[in-house]
Amino acid sequence: MIDEAIFKAYDIRGIYPDQLNEDIAYKVGRALVTYLNCDQIAVGQDVRLSSPSLFESLARGINDSGADVYHLGVISTDGMYFAVGKYGFPAGIMITASHNPGQYNGFKMCREKAIPLSGDEGIDEIREIINKGQFREGTGKIVEKIITEDYVEHILGFINVNNLKPPAVEHPLRVVVDCGNGVGGIFIKKLFEYLPCKLIPMYLEPDGNFPNHLPNPIEPENTQEIRQKVVDINADLGAAFDGDADRVFLVDNKGRVLNGGIVGALIARSLLHKEPQSKFVYNIICSRVMREMVEKYGGTAIKSRVGHAFIKPLMRKYDAIFGAEHSGHFYFRDNFYADSGLIAFVIILELVSQENEDLAQLVDKIDNRFRIDETNFQVDDISEKMKELERKLKTKGYTIDKLDGLTVEMDDFWFNLRPSNTEPLIRMNIEAKSQELLEEKKKELARLFR
Repeated sequence: MIDEAIFKAYDIRGIYPDQLNEDIAYKVGRALVTYLNCDQIAVGQDVRLSSPSLFESLARGINDSGADVYHLGVISTDGMYFAVGKYGFPAGIMITASHNPGQYNGFKMCREKAIPLSGDEGIDEIREIINKGQFREGTGKIVEKIITEDYVEHILGFINVNNLKPPAVEHPLRVVVDCGNGVGGIFIKKLFEYLPCKLIPMYLEPDGNFPNHLPNPIEPENTQEIRQKVVDINADLGAAFDGDADRVFLVDNKGRVLNGGIVGALIARSLLHKEPQSKFVYNIICSRVMREMVEKYGGTAIKSRVGHAFIKPLMRKYDAIFGAEHSGHFYFRDNFYADSGLIAFVIILELVSQENEDLAQLVDKIDNRFRIDETNFQVDDISEKMKELERKLKTKGYTIDKLDGLTVEMDDFWFNLRPSNTEPLIRMNIEAKSQELLEEKKKELARLFR
């Protein structure tokens, strides 16, 4: 019996081998081919210890349903998206549990043009096909497909490498990169063969045991070392990648981990210099600094629900050049609308190289807001609690935006309350123009949960 809990909003994920194992991998392979009725699937994998055996079973399932497997090897998730878009594969699947601890594993899936499968479109259907056991029949083969050189060339195509060379800056940029022993090191080493920057490596060697820290840079304890390293050696900036390297968290030269919305604002500024009047998408809990930056430089900012299943279709609809999320996901139209931490990283390198100010100064000039880390409140009944919160907020006279949860936007603050997709939690995000106002709103909202 399959544990239904492994079917998430954006992927299939669980603890190996209790929740997710080789039998499930085989069935996922068969079901994905059956659902998409395709003849080829590109498959990549991360460095987790369970990934090789899961690949063998997944590939066998794909073959037994009549499709060929194009094995991309150990790569990043954004590398898999690139392969699907670049080479015209009708589908792709990445064996990964992203930032989760080593005992987890899972599958991120997409269809043609790197269009993601989600709970709203694809994942639920795959679960039903598995439960019914009705699979397409056939035979297929495994073909090795190496993409490293092509993908590195693609990443470098987003910048002018010559902008990174002295005298554009006084000295080659000194960059600390922490890949947390995930897959990112494979591409970072290759990228820095072409980048005229000084790489200070941290945990670039892939190791599915994750011996140094979890590959989850959103948690402060996992960036403590890189933050200290940047300050101690007087580096220009740092970059921390998650386990499958589709997300990046940047550290400025003062040792501060930058909010995803701030990084998005800086990237938007850079892109607007190259393509004026472009459109940009940001999720509803991104810092409003991004929207302000886009509008200041003549672009159009479009608000979205949280999650790539919403960001990517909006970008396609409006031909948006770029999309950003607070969580370190950055999306690029010219990357098949897919997210890539590596592309975001090189764009920031180019921006810092071209400015007469360091990264901390660039951030301080635009970031005039105060915010808290996302705060979770456990509730018994999410639906009823959201209705109760809406009533209470209306009683206080707030006008509510219901695009994604409950959002209130005022001149000097905004906040959002939205339910988790996977847990009985309601998540709170607040941003304000003063620390005092931030604390006031934090207390006000916390009282609503009592």
